[in-house]
Amino acid sequence: MTSSLLRAFAAPLIALALFSASSPVLAKDKFKVCWSIYVGWMPWGYGDQAGIIKKWAKKYNLDIEVVQINDYVESINQYTAGSFDGCTMTNMDALTIPAAGGVDSTALIVGDFSNGNDAVILKGKTALKDIKGQKVNLVEMSVSHYLLARGLETVGMSEKDVKVVNTSDADMVATYGTKDVTAVTTWNPLVSEILAMPGAKKVFDSSQIPGEIIDLMVVNTKTLKENPNFGKALVGAWYEILGKLATDKAAKEQMAKASGTDVAGFDSQLASTKLFYKPDEAVKFTKSAELKKTMEYVAKFSFDHGLLGQGAKDSAFIGVETPAGIYGDSKNVKLRFDPSVMQMALDGKL
Repeated sequence: MTSSLLRAFAAPLIALALFSASSPVLAKDKFKVCWSIYVGWMPWGYGDQAGIIKKWAKKYNLDIEVVQINDYVESINQYTAGSFDGCTMTNMDALTIPAAGGVDSTALIVGDFSNGNDAVILKGKTALKDIKGQKVNLVEMSVSHYLLARGLETVGMSEKDVKVVNTSDADMVATYGTKDVTAVTTWNPLVSEILAMPGAKKVFDSSQIPGEIIDLMVVNTKTLKENPNFGKALVGAWYEILGKLATDKAAKEQMAKASGTDVAGFDSQLASTKLFYKPDEAVKFTKSAELKKTMEYVAKFSFDHGLLGQGAKDSAFIGVETPAGIYGDSKNVKLRFDPSVMQMALDGKL
């Protein structure tokens, strides 16, 4: 091939490369988020069915698909794999699954913290100290595992005093009903279902470690940065849905039914949830110095259990950015608590 032909082929390729390097990232207009059954996340299902999410998506010329996934951990795995742009999860799971997997993620909405919704339950026993020597069924390496460890500390024990049995949340109620299972750690609505069964006794719950198990809507940081309207639509929809939950009996009935209970049962779950109905509450909580301290504690638990990845040399391996500062490696920030869009909701700018 002659040099003139080479130049003829090269010229358009160079022009294309220059255009690609200088042109802005094209925003997309279709997104997918997923959620799983939990009292603090039921608003997402209701908001989808009631058309509230569609309304807010349309405001910003977007299409947002909302998908319910019955297996909680699987929902986070799918988000981490890139199948979803956002997913409901706790602060610990956001750190140990997507962040530890190298997926830079942002806690767009800080929805609530568990204030009794997560619990250790024994069969035929009445005190946490009675758990010694028992097998404990739970979703291993989840917030249930974290809760168990925190509870054991309060009675002078550690995980060495029990045997953890990994059990899917989808199977937890049925598992507890079997003869050989005597201890479980799980979350609502599963807690309520199990406590209604013979011999079940709650011996420790998240109200004893308030503010440590936080429920979030986590989104891909790169996607959010390139598509800020995606975040605005989700936050705007969220606070409209919570307004319905607080004032509309029919809305609450629908959420209760979808979670497998009635209004009374749903109210009991809400009573053990510190749900941030207004953005001012969520912004204040997110900006607090306590959040950074909580994430440090969570990171230490996660490192001790090998959840921060093979390359992690200590609990500060992954950077967690909060308004109060960064815990961990500032050069490896993979989880961000950013209240800016919730602040926009507070300021009436959505």
